[in-house]
This record gives sequence, structure tokens and C-alpha cells, in this order.
Amino acid sequence: MKTLKISTFLAAFAIAAFGFAPQAFAFHDGGVAYCDGCHTMHNSSSGKAMSRVNPTQFTGVDFLLQGTDDSSTCLNCHATTAAKAGGYHIMTFPAPATGTAPANTTPGGDFAWLTQTFTGDLPYMPVGSNTYLSKGERHGHNVVALDFGLLADTTLLTAPGGTYAAGKLACTSCHDPHSRARVVDVNGTIAYNQLGAKTLPIAGSGSYGAVATATEAVGVYRLLGGKNYVNEGANYTFTTDSPVAVAPSTYNRTEAVTDTRVAYGKGMSEWCANCHTDILNGAVGMGGTKLIHPAGNGATLANATTVWGAPTTQAGIYNAYKASGDLTNTVATSYTSLVPYEEGTTIIATLLTDSAATTGPSTGTENVMCLTCHRAHAGGFDSSTRWTNRGEFLTVAGAWPGTELTATRETSGAQYSNGMNSTELKAAMGGRDATKFATYQRSLCNKCHAKD
Repeated sequence: MKTLKISTFLAAFAIAAFGFAPQAFAFHDGGVAYCDGCHTMHNSSSGKAMSRVNPTQFTGVDFLLQGTDDSSTCLNCHATTAAKAGGYHIMTFPAPATGTAPANTTPGGDFAWLTQTFTGDLPYMPVGSNTYLSKGERHGHNVVALDFGLLADTTLLTAPGGTYAAGKLACTSCHDPHSRARVVDVNGTIAYNQLGAKTLPIAGSGSYGAVATATEAVGVYRLLGGKNYVNEGANYTFTTDSPVAVAPSTYNRTEAVTDTRVAYGKGMSEWCANCHTDILNGAVGMGGTKLIHPAGNGATLANATTVWGAPTTQAGIYNAYKASGDLTNTVATSYTSLVPYEEGTTIIATLLTDSAATTGPSTGTENVMCLTCHRAHAGGFDSSTRWTNRGEFLTVAGAWPGTELTATRETSGAQYSNGMNSTELKAAMGGRDATKFATYQRSLCNKCHAKD
């Protein structure tokens, strides 16, 4: 692969980029950044061409970008070597060697998982008798970033449940680099700068709990594109506002000891439906016309259910569930970022408090969302799920399974490893030790359903 190039000026800004204190000055600062950070007027800097697709000075690329394409331009700052993992980095680059996991542990995941293809033994069969393929392109959103070896999905040519073309998928498909959207009050109200209107200027990031004042707005969560956002390359228009959420400032870290909790407020699934339209199902239970799992503002965890004859709610199950066979947890310590949910509110102060809490759902307003089960960027498992759904066990005999294990059938960890070694699988699970789960832990669908 080609060597990663980042201009000295751009790198200086990136050092402080969004990953430290909520009030720290960052490259984006909640809205449009300085133009020369992403664009080059003449494809020239210090006597060299800025673009890799066209190495000739004064002959640029679309939109005068510094990278070959939209995502490559973003990854000029947001990709890094494993030794520098942390902060705002969302891709390990160069891609890790076979048997080594990507280094970043952000809530959205590491795009380097898209480069990792796994083979291994199938459950229910003797070790060595069969193999399966967990292709890298199945591990997340396949953004096209030619400078970093990321290509379009070859199987899903359009967004599942929608029409967005896979060949046009980029970081800017979801994130608006020139974001005009802003949060203008403590209630999370979103407004847009537009012709003939006056709104508050954006003074900083809105991702970490900062609130608007009478004279200054903050940006929307992660610069996600809002209503009427148009991705120029794809010529695709959004119809739904950005979701409201608050993340901790130190969000790229191992979860070996402490979960990294993003307090998702409201509207995430509705926003995902900008592209995945037919998958959105806010109805509780089996009310969806296509029998799709409920997700959205209406899919609350307050609906009544029964566990072994005891009446409760989905929230009640979530709070009681500790591990397979163990329903002794309490609401005070029940939260896990492996199964996050929305709070059902857009009040910034509430979300800021929750982003540092370990408590589970307690208000009756919390709801299931797309990110309850999936990572936004990429992870180690098919369909970008937060845990593997290939076999019934996540842990085996109190340990992470792995391809290096050689025992046969049900005593083997290999067939439940998703084709990873145990170190890779531990990394895919956020760095958690297997002892945090049951000795034979089953699917984390049970965090809400308790069928184990």
C-alpha cells in the first residue's frame, strides 16, 4: 500500500481533534472546518501533488479534495498506525496482519475489520471437517477509500432496504463535512442555516454534552447529515433530522474494565432509515408488515412480557440479566455497551449524566434502535453485529474460543470463534475478558429476551 501522507499543518489541527475534553478546540468544531484542511486549490503543496489518483501538480480531482475520494480525504486524519491508536481514529492503517486485530475500540468500530476475512470450523461439526468464510466486506459499511484499500461492497449493491448505491458509499454519506445543522437549545432542538434565515453560529462540538447558549449553537452529534442533506457524489437527499446523543470525551478505549457509554437520545433508527427505509419498524412486537425486529422511537422497552411465569417488561429483563443463567443483576449496574439503547429524550443535561452512568433503563421511555445490535462503522462479525450470531456460544468453558484451540466438537472453542483466534475475538468484543460472561455464554439477544 502507499504511504499515508498528512500535511504538517493538517496534522497539527488533528492532534486536538474531537477526542479529548468537550470544550477542546478541534478540527471540525461542530461544523465546517478550515477549507484547506480537506481541499487543495491547485493540487499542489511544497512542490508535490496532493492527490494520489492524479500525481501531477495543478491537475486535481473532484471537489478539489486532498485525497483520491471523499473517504480517503477523511481517513488522512482519521486513520492511523496501531501504535498511535486512540482519540478520533476509526481505522487502523496499514491494515493489521492476519491474526492481529484492528487497534481502535470506538463505539462505531474500526474500518480495518473490513480488510479481515476469517475462515474456521462450523458449529455442530468436528474441528477440521468444514470451513466457512466470514468475508471482510460483511463486517460493516463498505466506504470507498481507494487510498486506504477500501472498496465497494461486491454483494450488496444497494443499501439493504433502500436504494443508496454501494459504489457511492463514503464517510460523507453519513457525515456532513460542511454541516449547517446545529443544536440551538438545552432541549436538543435542531435548526439549519439557510437562505433568508438567521440562526445561531456554531461555536463547538455537540457530541460531548456541550449546550447552546443565547448567542451560540453547538454542532449536531458526529456531524451526521440532517434533513435535506445532499451527498453531492451520490446525489441522494436525506429526509430525517440528525439524532441527538452524547458521547464521553475518551471514547476510543478498551472496555476491559469500564464500558464506553454513548447516551443515545432519540431518532437514531429514524435517521438510519434515510438509507435503510424498508427496515425501519417502530412497532412493538410482531406488528411490522415485514415482521422486522422493532427499532425506533416507538419500540420502547416498557412493553409487558413474561419470563418463566413472572410478569415484567423488556426493561425489567435487561436490568436483571447478568449472563446466561444469571438474572440477579440490578438496574444500578445493568448497562452494557454491547447492547445499548436510546434514552427516549433529547435533553442534553440528561444525556450527559447518562453517558457516565452504569444504570439500565428506568424511565419507560427507552427504546431499541439499530445500534442496539449493529456497529455504525465496522466490527469483527458479519452484518456489523456487536457479537457473533454464527453459533450458540460466545464463550466456551469460561474462555474466549479461538482457531488455535484443537479440541473437538462441543469441547472445542474453535468452532465458535467466527474464524478468529481468541485474541482477535477478545478485541472484537471490546477487549473484555471472557470471565465477564457465563462459562458458556449464549447470544446477547438474551439481554432483552432471557431465553437462556
